[in-house]
Amino acid sequence: MDEKIQKWLYDIRNAIDEIEGYFEEFPLDFNLYKSNTILKRAVERDLEIIGEAVNRILKQDENFPIGNAKRIVSLRNQIIHAYDNISDENIWAIISKHIPELKSEISKLIKSEK
Repeated sequence: MDEKIQKWLYDIRNAIDEIEGYFEEFPLDFNLYKSNTILKRAVERDLEIIGEAVNRILKQDENFPIGNAKRIVSLRNQIIHAYDNISDENIWAIISKHIPELKSEISKLIKSEK
């Protein structure tokens, strides 16, 4: 695997770890998330990092096996360029459902290269 791609995979995993870490001090509760602007902005920033890393990977290898890669990049673009259309419910669904799946997928990709 290309060194750059490997670095970006680690960036994705680190951003996921940060998102999960935010909820070690706070319960994984939608109402708490929705009312905490600092927490929302931190999660959004990590989602931007994930999206940018996936975007860079796809530019290097457009067939790289990350599920929903184009949707991840699209979310990054939406957070950055259409921030006023981001719904708390959408981000919450990503946190609670898609982030655990992506973490598993990225961990397997990283392990396969060791």
